[in-house]
Amino acid sequence: MNNLPIVNALLNLASLSCLVVGRWAIARANRDLHRRAMSCAFIFSTAFLACYLVYHYQAPQMTTFKGEGLSRIVYYTILFSHIPLATVVVPLAIIALYFAIREKFTSHRRVVRWLWPTWVYVSVTGILIYLMLYQLF
Repeated sequence: MNNLPIVNALLNLASLSCLVVGRWAIARANRDLHRRAMSCAFIFSTAFLACYLVYHYQAPQMTTFKGEGLSRIVYYTILFSHIPLATVVVPLAIIALYFAIREKFTSHRRVVRWLWPTWVYVSVTGILIYLMLYQLF
């Protein structure tokens, strides 16, 4: 159970990597690589969500940030932007996946215009939150 925070950070990193590869692939009209990369990003993020929920169910006590001063302000600024945006990623990713599967690419592009940068931000800040909670302080 104590290993789940690092597992979650690694799942975020894997998802982020797939998001970048997927964006790169579609910019080069490589739909097959884009499809595979984005499917993997979705799978990694789903695994993250499952592990996150299991961890917080098993260890319901809240992890407190031990930093002080400016680092505390930075941490909570990141955290308070991360949480609501993370909740937005879930339905948007499902909607984007639905449109992609149905080959409704105009609708898919409209959703991912907002989803992709939000998902990247949530993945990056998830890694930063892990580092600040478990590695830096």
